[in-house]
Amino acid sequence: MTLDPILTAPLLIQVHVVTAIVSATLGPFVLYRRRDRIHKALGYVWITAMAGVALSGLALPAQVLHFYLGFGPIHILCLFVLWGLFDGVRAIQRRDLRRHRETMRGLYWNAITIAGLFTFLPGRRMNQMVFPEAEWLGWCIIGAGAAGLVLRQWHVRGRIQTA
Repeated sequence: MTLDPILTAPLLIQVHVVTAIVSATLGPFVLYRRRDRIHKALGYVWITAMAGVALSGLALPAQVLHFYLGFGPIHILCLFVLWGLFDGVRAIQRRDLRRHRETMRGLYWNAITIAGLFTFLPGRRMNQMVFPEAEWLGWCIIGAGAAGLVLRQWHVRGRIQTA
């Protein structure tokens, strides 16, 4: 493993990576902690980091699929994240705890996980950082992550239908 692909990247990419790491790491502590002052304080940090990921992502050109002027599907995901953050905050302000919880957990599991998996495509910086000698291993990470998302979805749907 080498940090060179990130350390030598432009500042915008470094900001994007740092906010993504903060979001991914902090997410489970915030999203599955009981509601208290720590949850609220860390929630503000998590929302700020998620907004940082989405906003910096909007400024980065698409590398995999380009629709128009460097924009691609990842930019649509960035817009969904920003809308989800707004919706989740609005829900808690209205005391709609269930909507707040579902929105924020959905953002974490879908946005962070899906976008995070695509960073391991061969040729991308995260792949070069983690697998400098064997970029093909990125496909293994993507496959394992996709399988995990499918299993989680089955688990969540099963729990909702039986409740």
